[in-house]
Amino acid sequence: MDQQLYQIELIKRAQLGDRQCLGQLAQQARERLYTYVYRLTQQDDLAQEIVQESLLEMCKVIGKLKQADRFWPWLYGIAMNKLRRYYRTEQAQRRVAVSSMKRKSELKERQDGLENLVSEELKHIVSEAMKKLRTRHKAVLVMRCYDEMPYSDIAESMGCSEFSTRMLFLRAKKALQRELSRNGLGKGSLLTALVLFGKITAPSEAAAAEISVTAAATKVGLAAGIAGAVTSKTAIVSLTAAGALTAGTVVMKSGIWNQGAENPNLLLTTTQNIDQLGESDNSNRKFWYSFPDGSAGPMILRADSGKLGDKSYWQVLQDEKANYYYSNNRLNINNYRTWNRDLSVQKLPTDDPKMIDFICQVEGSKNTFEHVTAGGKNLLVIAEQDQRNENNQPWAIRHYNALEEDYFQSDWPATAKTIDNRDQMHKRGWTYFRVEGRINGQNVFGTGRIPFVDLYSKQYGPWLKLQVGSLRIVDNYNEAYISRPSSAETIKYRGGSFFKGLCRPWMGLHTIDTVRRDAAEQRIWFETGYMPDSQLAQVELTCENTKIVYKIDMEKDVVDEIAFTTDQGEVGNLKFSYLESVDGLDQEFLPSGKPRNPTTSGSSPGILWLAHLMESSLK
Repeated sequence: MDQQLYQIELIKRAQLGDRQCLGQLAQQARERLYTYVYRLTQQDDLAQEIVQESLLEMCKVIGKLKQADRFWPWLYGIAMNKLRRYYRTEQAQRRVAVSSMKRKSELKERQDGLENLVSEELKHIVSEAMKKLRTRHKAVLVMRCYDEMPYSDIAESMGCSEFSTRMLFLRAKKALQRELSRNGLGKGSLLTALVLFGKITAPSEAAAAEISVTAAATKVGLAAGIAGAVTSKTAIVSLTAAGALTAGTVVMKSGIWNQGAENPNLLLTTTQNIDQLGESDNSNRKFWYSFPDGSAGPMILRADSGKLGDKSYWQVLQDEKANYYYSNNRLNINNYRTWNRDLSVQKLPTDDPKMIDFICQVEGSKNTFEHVTAGGKNLLVIAEQDQRNENNQPWAIRHYNALEEDYFQSDWPATAKTIDNRDQMHKRGWTYFRVEGRINGQNVFGTGRIPFVDLYSKQYGPWLKLQVGSLRIVDNYNEAYISRPSSAETIKYRGGSFFKGLCRPWMGLHTIDTVRRDAAEQRIWFETGYMPDSQLAQVELTCENTKIVYKIDMEKDVVDEIAFTTDQGEVGNLKFSYLESVDGLDQEFLPSGKPRNPTTSGSSPGILWLAHLMESSLK
């Protein structure tokens, strides 16, 4: 920092006409500028010439530099313009052959002391791959990877927007990887190649020893990464205006998640309850929502807050395999999906605005949530809130391989301490459950199966069979039906109808949000609160004639119990138990087969099927 302040003072004095300071500034800038230009040209004589011309230009126009702390982007811009002008002339073509032999000799000297680093063949492959890149591609790689310049500075140097710079860097990486692949080097070789090129083009052996390129330096950020993923197999979904690819990302003005202090009423293994975005939190937030089967299907989520390395940084990754939460170099693998610390309902960019309006009415909040009007399979919705720019617009694309991209991969440090908080059934990824209780004086019993993550939702798909007196309810998520032994009539419903109001963790949301969102879909009023001294939360739904109270295990992410009362004073309950072990089970846990001839079809009652069950009106 002291060196930077000294340089800024030197620049300011030079701008005021101090010739001695100007000379010192030029001398200080020479080596770094030479290294930059040499990496673009790999020609010593050409690099020396461009540096000399650039420093002379700097001395002439130093007074035009408006901000002293922007010196390097400004000087690099001068050098880039000189190099472009050089390549446009016929003289450049004549000098190539002459300088080639000289360059080889000088390059050999440069590599003195580095012979044991890697084989000459690999050096040659990397060097030739860099030569084949466009000058702008090489420039952005050098500035980002070796000079560690932020994208804003690179954008200023290259005379383009920061987003365009990120896109340029992304294309440069892909171009380099393509050249490396042609010589048999795989995808994982990119970082190694960048380090190697930095070493063999370093101004000295000492400088070469200090060369490193971090994985973080090669990341392009949310919007550019998504935009770069748009290929011939990825269609852009128009949201606000066609072609608005550089418009920005989704703004969550009402907020999404912010890691906060542990609620004293919760006895959880970690503090991964996440709050709505507040005015006091200035960190940047980034969110990736993937809906492989469309917005009505399972959701895969990644969310970041702040910068990796900061104490306040956290990352949530809820993929098809498990629920991860990283903070302070600790990685927790949890049973549960995230939920809002203040128990407000989790909202998604794809939600029906009318449903969000109702939720806000229940919660007494204002609906400032940005909505994405996009559908179809392979939908990817991205959101970013940057404290410097709050005017971003919604983003959504269709991406057929979204889960294979970097933004759905874990990038926490390998040194992170891993703590697996999952119980056996969550480690397995699925389990069976039992239901027992009484409704209207009738015994209730049943069984079912539930996957906890999307990976197991196909092989171990959800099903439910419930016996309430003589009424039989079956739902295998492909189809559902109700039947009575005393009646020949079998009523068929849409699959999943009787999982409404129950836990569906494989869909990507915590049970407390699944239940309340099911209620909000049918405009059923609800109240939520933590239960004292336990890891349970309570959700109370008010229907026309029935009150339904849920007890939800927040850590296991399941419904523990559903209790009913009617305005006639009748009571009932359904108690759920989940099996840690599934070994040695009998036919109790075999799913029911399809009805042979369903006689009628019924419209899906949604979460109201539970109220109808209590009122004996479910048919």
